[in-house]
Amino acid sequence: MEEKRGLYLPAARPNRRGRSIMLLMMLCFAGYTVWWAVSSPAVVPRPHGPDTVVPHPSTPEVQKQLEPADRKLVPLEAHIMSKCPDARDCLRDMILPAMIHVHEKVNWTLSFIGTPTKNDGVDCRHGPDECMGNIIELCAAKLYPDPKINLGFTMCITRDWRNIPKRDLIEACALEHAIDFQALNDCAIKEDGAYGVGMLRDSVTRSTEAGVKLSCTVRLNEEVYCIRDGGEWKDCPHGPGVNDLVMNIEKLYQRPA
Repeated sequence: MEEKRGLYLPAARPNRRGRSIMLLMMLCFAGYTVWWAVSSPAVVPRPHGPDTVVPHPSTPEVQKQLEPADRKLVPLEAHIMSKCPDARDCLRDMILPAMIHVHEKVNWTLSFIGTPTKNDGVDCRHGPDECMGNIIELCAAKLYPDPKINLGFTMCITRDWRNIPKRDLIEACALEHAIDFQALNDCAIKEDGAYGVGMLRDSVTRSTEAGVKLSCTVRLNEEVYCIRDGGEWKDCPHGPGVNDLVMNIEKLYQRPA
């Protein structure tokens, strides 16, 4: 009797098409893994808290955090008379466009030119209306320290400098820049006007002590940077351009403390 042979099934050959599909799936998975690793933000585990996403070091938020904590603001000051066309040109053509770029890096001050009197008052070159215009602009800076507000308001009324300090002009510009007109008026007439005159006297004294006589005189880092007088730029060793001013502010801001 013949011995029965065990049933032998030859191993099936791998299907070429199946291998191709499997290889393609592996490549796709590998590619997705690499893409995810590159495009996803890094996650650094906290020792005692949940994981936190670390932003890319080139983002503005990180750059701001990397700046030294003791970085000092650069003093930028304009000495003007409110009813002066040179003040309008100076603010419009230099200060305002530059501040758009560097308002967070400067300590902005608007000062006024006049003559202190013996009775604790102030004489303004263009008369009492100019003194009132100066006081209104000082009140705006006092009530709204953010240059984006107070400088915008000052530029608004200075465009129409001939009508300073008419109520219609002041009220319209206050509305345009979200300034409380009543608060502005209360500041100007506070203590029967003594409060506003006191602020103006301090501002005029500051200009006098700095040796400033012409409107508009721009000072950077407490030194005369440029003067607008008689419709012309004068004494501007770095040039009267906006980019020139921005670059000089950046240099001063980046210098070691």
